[in-house]
Amino acid sequence: MAKESVRAGVIGHPIGHSRSPMIHNNWLGEYGIAGSYDAYDISPADLSDFFSAMRKGRMAGCNVTIPHKEAVLEHLDCLTGTAEVIGAVNTVWREGDRLIGDNTDAYGFCANLNAEAPNWDRNGGRALVLGAGGAALAIVHALIERGFGQIDIANRTAERANRLAQHFGERCRAVAFTDEPSLYDGADFVANTTTLTMGEGADGRRWPGLDRLTEGATVTDIVYTPLQTSLLAAAKRHGYRTVDGLGMLLYQAVPGFERWFGVRPEVTGSLRAKLIADLEAHA
Repeated sequence: MAKESVRAGVIGHPIGHSRSPMIHNNWLGEYGIAGSYDAYDISPADLSDFFSAMRKGRMAGCNVTIPHKEAVLEHLDCLTGTAEVIGAVNTVWREGDRLIGDNTDAYGFCANLNAEAPNWDRNGGRALVLGAGGAALAIVHALIERGFGQIDIANRTAERANRLAQHFGERCRAVAFTDEPSLYDGADFVANTTTLTMGEGADGRRWPGLDRLTEGATVTDIVYTPLQTSLLAAAKRHGYRTVDGLGMLLYQAVPGFERWFGVRPEVTGSLRAKLIADLEAHA
């Protein structure tokens, strides 16, 4: 008897931009698993019906993207400790008729850096996070877990930065996001979580003051369209280690796939190359 096909997917609104189906369906084929992974455009008004159907067995689980990462909390029965601390969910799975929520963005963020810039967290000094949205929640949590002593959160809207800093406590503080070079003074690590670099190309913003980072600093940008953002280009010119955002997308998908399909997949160079080719084709 053929093994029953397992269904999973990703929800967002809109959702056409998502590369998650390409990632998961590649793994399904690679490991010979009977299953499917699709994208679902679910409006906020339809979240309740979607999760009600999942609870009844329609799907094994799903990934969650913008704008639902916080809104889904009220539809779930239980959160992992990581999801509780971060206050947002990007991965859901079903256990019987109960729905469990997790956040794997922090894991994906760190796994990408571990692979591309080993010992990126060795100094544990000052980290600067640009932006205070949903992705910043997971990244600040990851930086706290990795032992950074001071985490500055810079956002155009001061209220959001203050709220995020207060959420995580004394090691975090809100700072003004300006073009003043002093913003980067003595930072050991910089992460961009904003959309400022999206679609602009490496010759966009100038990033004045980036040369004031500590020697050996690491700079990452979670944007992956383009892969070489203006921030990463500027950091390279100053001799810092840089990590693009595509790996975070790949690694954050690993725990969910394992939950739904029972196999822990490997992030490979060939899968990364497939995504890059797709991004270039749709540029």
